[in-house]
Amino acid sequence: MARDRFAPDFDPDCGDTGLSCARHDIVIGRWQGLRELLRATGPDWLVRGHRVRLLAQACTASSTAETWLAAEPHHADALVLYAATETARAFNVAIAAGRGAPIDQHRVDAAVAACLRAAEAYPDDPTPWISLISVARLYPSGVRRQELARWWDELHGRDPYSVEGHLQVLHYYSSRWHGSHGLMYDFARDAAGVAPSGCALPVLVQYARVEEFRHSLDEGQVSRSSVGLAEHWSNDGAVSDVRRTWQRWFLGRSERGVAPAELRDVNYLTHAACCAGLQDVAESLLRVLGRRGTRTPWSYTGDPDKQFVKWRREFELLS
Repeated sequence: MARDRFAPDFDPDCGDTGLSCARHDIVIGRWQGLRELLRATGPDWLVRGHRVRLLAQACTASSTAETWLAAEPHHADALVLYAATETARAFNVAIAAGRGAPIDQHRVDAAVAACLRAAEAYPDDPTPWISLISVARLYPSGVRRQELARWWDELHGRDPYSVEGHLQVLHYYSSRWHGSHGLMYDFARDAAGVAPSGCALPVLVQYARVEEFRHSLDEGQVSRSSVGLAEHWSNDGAVSDVRRTWQRWFLGRSERGVAPAELRDVNYLTHAACCAGLQDVAESLLRVLGRRGTRTPWSYTGDPDKQFVKWRREFELLS
C-alpha cells in the first residue's frame, strides 16, 4: 500500500512560502505583498531571480504589475517586475500565435525598453539583463552579436555564475532559436568548465540535452517511443556528462537540502541521471528531493507524476 500513497509535490513555487503568499496577492489584485517580498529578498540574486521570474509569469494575466508601477512609477522593484512580466507576455503571444507566425515587433520592442529602464533604475540587479537576453530570442534574426555580447557582459559583471542568465544564452544559441546544437553544447560546456566546485553551472549540459531532445521531437526526428530515444539519454557522452555534473556541482554543495531557487536545476540533473541509468547518482538525488518535483523536464519524456513514481520504484525507493 505504501507504493500507492506516494505522490510527488509539484508546487509551482518550489516550496517558497513567501512567493506563494505574494502569488495570492496577485490573484486578488493587491501589489503591496509583491513589494514587501522583493524588499525582503534584497540582493540575493539567486532567490530574487527565482521570485521575479515566477511572479512575472503569474502577473501576465492580470494588471497587478501595472497597478504597482502606476502607484510607484520610480520604484526599482516595480520596474524590474514589470520588465519581466512584459517579457513573459511577449513569449506568451509568440507561443499562442504558433511556430513560424510573425512576431509582434511592437510588443518585443516594448519589452526591451522596459528591461533597459529597469536596469537603469536598479543598476546592481542582474535580473533585467536576464529578461533582456531572454526577449532577444524573439527577434526573427536575433540581435546583433555586439549587442548580445554587451548585454551578456552587463549580466556577467553583476552575477557571473547565474544559472538562469546562462540558461537564457543557451536557449538563444540553440537550434530552436538562433544557433545550433553544437553552439549550444559548446556554450554549456565552456560555462561548466570555469565554474568553481559547488556551482550549479555544470547542469547547463543537462539543460542542453533536454533542449536537443525537445527540438528533435518538434522536428519529427524522434518520438517518445522511438528506438533511438534511450540512446539520447544513455550514450557514453550523456552518462559522462551526468556524472561530471554530479561530482562538480552537487557533491561540492555546502547545503544539505535543496532550496526553492535551485529545485528545478536539481530536477534536471535527477531526470538525466535516471534516464542515463546511473543508479547511484539517481538514487541519491531522488532521496534528497523526496516528493519535491518540477514538472519540467519530466513532462518532456512522459507524464511527470508517473515518471517520478516510476523511477523511485525502479531504484527501490518505494517499499
